Amino acid sequence: MKEVLKFLTENPTFYFATVEGDKPRVRPFGFVMEYEGKLWFCTNNQKKVYKQLQENPYFEVCTAAPDGRWIRLRGKAVFHTTPETKAKALEVMPELKNLYSVDDSIFELFYIEEGEADFCS
Repeated sequence: MKEVLKFLTENPTFYFATVEGDKPRVRPFGFVMEYEGKLWFCTNNQKKVYKQLQENPYFEVCTAAPDGRWIRLRGKAVFHTTPETKAKALEVMPELKNLYSVDDSIFELFYIEEGEADFCS
């Protein structure tokens, strides 16, 4: 997990893929953190990505470094939004305070379960 977190934070725009019906959907993400030994992401429960993960929690993430190395991470999203997870996310990425607060009902956090990563070059 440490190697995955390091790669994603060093290459902070990564692409998060889900499925909607039988169609793939992908969008850029920029938040990842380690908390309680797990890799966490966040979203807004008004977004399509949230609804897609509720329907099918499996996702993939992909990004590349400037030198051509890249990662593909896949797993299952487990939503676990608490005041503590929100506070930690806001601490890790203070820019999120422009969008969310600990009391914000649309701010959602999830960690990856069944995670597997491929590092390629």
